[in-house]
Amino acid sequence: MLLRSIAIFFMLVIIQATAQAGTILVWGDSLSAGYQLRQDQAWPTLLQTRLQEKGFPHTVINASVSGETSAGGRSRLPAALEQHRPTLLILELGANDGLRGLQPQLLTDNLTEMIAAARQSGAEVLLIGMQMPPNYGPAYTRRFAQTFVDVAEATQVALVPFLLEGFADQPEMFLPDGIHPNADAQYRILDTVWAQLEPMLVD
Repeated sequence: MLLRSIAIFFMLVIIQATAQAGTILVWGDSLSAGYQLRQDQAWPTLLQTRLQEKGFPHTVINASVSGETSAGGRSRLPAALEQHRPTLLILELGANDGLRGLQPQLLTDNLTEMIAAARQSGAEVLLIGMQMPPNYGPAYTRRFAQTFVDVAEATQVALVPFLLEGFADQPEMFLPDGIHPNADAQYRILDTVWAQLEPMLVD
């Protein structure tokens, strides 16, 4: 009877620790899916390693899909929130909207709705911003980048202004397509995300 009671006690401790640890859901496109990289090279996998090294018990689930738009992410998100029950959502979508020249207002609407859905499910949100190359014209590139700032301010969520901060103009950090970061760049991305993510984990 004593051994059984001890076993039940430790089981409850494990369950409680797991519940407290929480799940981080990475909701992005090819920039987070590890396009043409091994999965252990993608920054969300590196994030899991860093969490363990820093003593954070969180589990990272990378549900990013290459080619995903904000509209596609918005339509898929409710089911993912129901399935994974994340405590924190890293929202990295919008690059494909920009590359297609879609109106930033559509991106605003989709990001805002995804943030609302995440919050309703009990998750905090870290929004990841993106920028377009200059060949899209100064007016569009400014408005596109500002979209993420405006959404973050309107919804009061944490923001990483630019996922590729510090190396977007360095060709050696990208795959031959010139669009997707290579394996070396994944560590730079991780550092950029971590700067905003870590304070959310210790609050």
